[in-house]
Amino acid sequence: MAARTEHQTVPLSVLLRRELAHEKIEKPEIAHGQACQSKKGEDLTLVKTECQRVVGDGVSIYSVFGLFDGHNGTAAAIYTKENLLNNVLSAIPPDLNRDEWLAALPRALVAGFVKTDKDFQVKGQKSGTTVTFVIIEGWVVTVASVGDSRCVLESSDGEIYYLSADHRLESNEEERVRITSSGGEVGRLNTGGGAE
Repeated sequence: MAARTEHQTVPLSVLLRRELAHEKIEKPEIAHGQACQSKKGEDLTLVKTECQRVVGDGVSIYSVFGLFDGHNGTAAAIYTKENLLNNVLSAIPPDLNRDEWLAALPRALVAGFVKTDKDFQVKGQKSGTTVTFVIIEGWVVTVASVGDSRCVLESSDGEIYYLSADHRLESNEEERVRITSSGGEVGRLNTGGGAE
């Protein structure tokens, strides 16, 4: 019987980096996964990896990822999942080339978040949601978020990058002041005897 040799495991990202060092690729291969540890069943995800946008005589492909952590029920998370992307895209003029589209995207994300929030408030429901929203077009990654759901990127060489900041109000006095001075309210929701 032959003796077993120890094999050192090498992360896939390192292997990919070695391969890519020898060739230039036009767009990245987007690997994604999801895991959920939802205590109350109020968390939702959105994954669209092959969205198409007509550009001149061609088509541009982009991907969208969203995480919605509902609070005090699922209504806000469901509504946001179903409407945010359309509200963002509606805020971008349709005839832009790729570079113009990417330049318009950050403002469109802000406009889409605001419109989605205002439209949901009209419904008069008391639930809320955090949102982490990512749009990837070619090598450009654009992230927008509210709340404490974090966006993390692992590069092909195994480096970890935090693409969003936690938006926890209890540790950010400046943000609490900004919210209350603009007419908003900051508080804790307690439902069913537990902290929300």
